[in-house]
Amino acid sequence: MSKTLNECIVPMYPTLQSLDVDTIEAGEHKFWFAVATDAIGHPQTLPVRVFKGRKPGKRIVITAGVHGDEQNGILTAQRLARVLGKQTIMGCITIVPAVNLSGIARHSRDFHSAAPDSSSANLNRLFPGSPEGDDANRYAYSLWENLLKPNADLAIDLHSQTSGSAYPLYAFADYRLDDAIQMARLVCPDVILNDPGDPGILETVYNQAGIPSITVEVGIGRYTDIDMIERATLGIINICKYYKVIDGQVDSNSKPCVEGSHITSVRAEQGGFVICHVSLLEIVEIGQVLASQYNSFGDEIHTYLSPVKGTVISHNVESVRAPGSLVVRLIN
Repeated sequence: MSKTLNECIVPMYPTLQSLDVDTIEAGEHKFWFAVATDAIGHPQTLPVRVFKGRKPGKRIVITAGVHGDEQNGILTAQRLARVLGKQTIMGCITIVPAVNLSGIARHSRDFHSAAPDSSSANLNRLFPGSPEGDDANRYAYSLWENLLKPNADLAIDLHSQTSGSAYPLYAFADYRLDDAIQMARLVCPDVILNDPGDPGILETVYNQAGIPSITVEVGIGRYTDIDMIERATLGIINICKYYKVIDGQVDSNSKPCVEGSHITSVRAEQGGFVICHVSLLEIVEIGQVLASQYNSFGDEIHTYLSPVKGTVISHNVESVRAPGSLVVRLIN
């Protein structure tokens, strides 16, 4: 028998305003986390899945959808939850697959406020938030203080490239932290960036709190990439095996991985239609043609050359480029 519409959309799971996984029973749990209220006072509730073992072990928190248009990260978190349902857990894994509710609903990177004096905001520049700030800051604060920080010994934040551009499987890790490097390499990505972190980013705030964390970019923005989702899922399973949260042999990475610490972003000098001439993970030389730009008549108006020798880790997949939009990103 099929479920009613209400059962599919709003299943009747417990609603919490804070979570301490150390106090719950072993097993799989599904909760609604009431992170905030909306402008008419209705609760904004995030889905949370917890897999707790009978034996103690590491507590891993996995988030996705901090940027609402980065759907491959969300699909990876959901896929991971389906895989973990068949595993014996030691320690605890908490998955928050859809963080930025307002952004996801709009296919938008940003958090969207209903306040007449507020603009949309990049939620991943606001952590740990503030209990006295605007609604985006309060949202980040509630999420951080009541759900994420209390339940993590290790953390993984899943993203993808934003709309209009592509990434390979790409991990950010602070190389000053041994566990961050280890987790990044266990994902078996195509690229790892030595990332000391910027203020307000969830990965950075975790690391500053003594919780080793990585960011994993799962391919292209908005458009589903099943192969990339599967690779990212297997990479996180690898992390869980290494830290003995689940049983199994850790898979070694036989595929080459580019590791670098310097990013060069080539951006559109003016508006127009950009056709890229390089592919992901291609090694380019100084002066190599990266892309051509055309005006509305189809006349070529600009040629983009590589300013450095490096590996292509991102390029535009939507041709329309406003001034300052990303054309190609390189790592070395």
